[in-house]
Amino acid sequence: MSHTAHIRSHRKPRSRTASTIAMRAGVAGGILSTVAVAGASAAANAAEPVTQTLELPTLTADLSAQVAQSAEATQLAAANYQLQAERDAAAAAAAKEAAKDLAAAQKAEARKKAAEEARQAAAERASRDSQRTTLAAAADTGSGSVSTSTSTSASTATGSAAAVIDFVRAQVGDAYVSGGTGPNSWDCSGLVQAAFRQVGIDLPRVSQDQSTAGTQVSLDNLQPGDILYWGGAGSAYHVAVYVGGGMFVGAQNPSTGVVEKPLSYDPPSGAVRVL
Repeated sequence: MSHTAHIRSHRKPRSRTASTIAMRAGVAGGILSTVAVAGASAAANAAEPVTQTLELPTLTADLSAQVAQSAEATQLAAANYQLQAERDAAAAAAAKEAAKDLAAAQKAEARKKAAEEARQAAAERASRDSQRTTLAAAADTGSGSVSTSTSTSASTATGSAAAVIDFVRAQVGDAYVSGGTGPNSWDCSGLVQAAFRQVGIDLPRVSQDQSTAGTQVSLDNLQPGDILYWGGAGSAYHVAVYVGGGMFVGAQNPSTGVVEKPLSYDPPSGAVRVL
């Protein structure tokens, strides 16, 4: 046993004053308050969502210039598109107007052609009437015997003459068109030329030349296949084909077309023979 065991402690017992206890309690309370505040702050921070802030790039001078150039290019493209649209509209309007002008010109030309044909037909009828009067007067004095002298020739057409006659008779009923050469419309010389082409004879195209294409024959000595003409030889204005029996076939005018008529219907001025 220690030699001091029986001796009381020489230290004085600590006396805890009320102020010391209060201070220690305050310190402890402060610590606990700090811990509580820290815990609450951590809980609050844990509850709030984290927001990330992004910084936009600074608009530099080069980028600004590029944006301006892009805007200018867009405006220029829009202006060009508008200009092209205006040009297209103007071109379409001009084409439409040109089509109207062309149609009007074509109508005017058609009217002019129709009037010319009517004038020519009227002139031909007037000239034929004059020729008819002259020939009728000659017949009254015994100088003309066209129908009687040729009445027996209807059945004598053979060979090339028969082919020519068959051709012109096949066209009876076709239309008369100035400048027509077939196959469904003719003028007088076009019909005669086409008929003789069937037998290998190439006649001139117009009446004036056809009236001198062969040998001149008198009207009282006609044969089937002879070419009849109206007007002077070399200046004839109409031709037809004598088919025999006092008849002829010709493309007369726009009113009658191709017809077969007796010589008395429109007495010819002369005739030529090429067969």
